[in-house]
Amino acid sequence: MKFRVLYYVNQFFGQIGGEEQAGMAPIFKNENIGPALGFNSLLGEEGEVVGTLICGDNYFNENKEEALEYIMKVIKEQNPDIVVAGPAFNAGRYGMACAGVANAVVDELGIPVVTGMYIENPGLDVCRAKALVANVTDSAAGMRKALPVMAKLTIKLMKDEEIGLPEEEGYISQGKRLTVFSDKRGSQRAVEMLIARLNNEPFETELPMPVFDKVDPAVAIKDLSKATIALVTSGGMVPHGNPDRIQSASAQKWGKYDVSGKEALTGEYCTIHGGFDPVYANEIPDRIAPLDMLKEYQKEGLIGNVFEYFYTTTGTGTSVGNAIKFGTEIGKELKEAGVDGVILTST
Repeated sequence: MKFRVLYYVNQFFGQIGGEEQAGMAPIFKNENIGPALGFNSLLGEEGEVVGTLICGDNYFNENKEEALEYIMKVIKEQNPDIVVAGPAFNAGRYGMACAGVANAVVDELGIPVVTGMYIENPGLDVCRAKALVANVTDSAAGMRKALPVMAKLTIKLMKDEEIGLPEEEGYISQGKRLTVFSDKRGSQRAVEMLIARLNNEPFETELPMPVFDKVDPAVAIKDLSKATIALVTSGGMVPHGNPDRIQSASAQKWGKYDVSGKEALTGEYCTIHGGFDPVYANEIPDRIAPLDMLKEYQKEGLIGNVFEYFYTTTGTGTSVGNAIKFGTEIGKELKEAGVDGVILTST
């Protein structure tokens, strides 16, 4: 008897539309759509995809409870043996949605989940301990390589076969430590690794450590009284109406707004950030992005000038790749404009 798979995708891979359909509420189709079609063919006689859940990325991240209520209802009705989501590649909002579905399915229903993400997708850390996450590329160009890995993992799970090490099976480490037996004791293995390193020979550590980006601090501003200072925030502070439609989580863009004629943000700005209670920020937006204090410092001669544009995005769930991209783009503009320093605020 074939095992049953329910497949989850976003509006793009569900063939509904692009960014203009990112706000669509979840729907269920009793057919194989997008990657579900290719995935189904890879299962052979072992299993079958019984339907496709489709939800807009913005809708899921901005209406998580409502989205999950519908999605979980469908899953209970369809009663699959396993749920497959994505792959999300490096799409932050899509990754967060796949992670949200995965955690809910595992926690509430005890059904296994397989998905696929790029190593820097913010959804990875949210669900890696509960779902098997195939290690995929950063774009949909890697779909043909991603689906076979996900299908292999799915079949192994359903056949209750032992899943090997991450590097062998193509998934991202779940952070679990397993007991293995070796014919060499730890001290001997450690000395052999040390000797290999000293001789510039290849070796593989048994305890890999995370690699953090290091950024050299900028040279100090010599005279603040003559410096032009810009205001940048990841606190999601935008003009009322959010004219550039910056996402409340897993941001895909940033915005800039002319504040040359303003003494404060209060009254015309609000936050669209999805990661904190906005009440106090909306009451006085300068609590998040202190334009008012910078203007006072300018009047007092503590700084030379406040840059005419204010830059903003949201930090919650935003991928490292996008954060680097935003910082590079904004930094380039500020440097070309002759800005001397930046006040960078979060939440």
